[in-house]
Amino acid sequence: MQVNIYETAIEAAAAAASLMAKRLCRSPSMVLGLATGGTMEAVYEHLIRHLKAGLSLRCATTFNLDEYVGLASTHPASYRATMQRLLFEHTDINLDRTHLPDGMALNPEQEAARYEAAIADAGGIDLQLLGLGRNGHIAFNEPGTPFDTQTHAVTLDRSTRAANARFFPAGESVPDRAITMGIATILAAQEILWVVTGSEKQTAFSQALLGKVDPQCPASVLQMHPHVIICADRAAAGSVLSSGSVDRKRNFKLRVPKTPKS
Repeated sequence: MQVNIYETAIEAAAAAASLMAKRLCRSPSMVLGLATGGTMEAVYEHLIRHLKAGLSLRCATTFNLDEYVGLASTHPASYRATMQRLLFEHTDINLDRTHLPDGMALNPEQEAARYEAAIADAGGIDLQLLGLGRNGHIAFNEPGTPFDTQTHAVTLDRSTRAANARFFPAGESVPDRAITMGIATILAAQEILWVVTGSEKQTAFSQALLGKVDPQCPASVLQMHPHVIICADRAAAGSVLSSGSVDRKRNFKLRVPKTPKS
């Protein structure tokens, strides 16, 4: 696990986008696992800069982590509409190669199984982009989710719905269910790029990185993955840096890049 701590959230996002661009240049037809949420907005903004400079997504395939149950793809807060606005419409990507669960499927569990099979048929995820929920969730895998869970329908915690309310029109409720990649699905990715920013993530990040591997902190399972690269800012990593415990984790490589002087 490579832990890179940057001064600001913008620097962390830029570093994550640069890594994605390098991987795409090396393997243009790779399968990308994509994420949404406030942290990812800056990542996609920086990735678009690479695309404008000549990077192509034309041959890439993408699978997003999740989608709300009962939300049409045309709803502005759906993850399909969000990805279209934040990334897809700014690229040369073939929309037929962009995949999200169907939130309007009559049977969410059947849709989850279909989505899991589609990922397998594509050869699995090469690079999975991840964020971190304030309660330690990854994708929509809430605390207590078994580590062997594949793509499934889930009931969202109240705290998760409250955190995501800002993405919905005023007065509109956040759906209480979603279809999400499972923890086992995420762990099957060849490489994971984990972006964590903001002081509100500090407790969850510290638990995930330094605590025991425990389903009550779903992100802690990432300690078990052989190829995780973390791009975090100091606001999120404050307790990690101050504890010194990360230095005693044999599978961790801590790097704090120096900010160039202007």
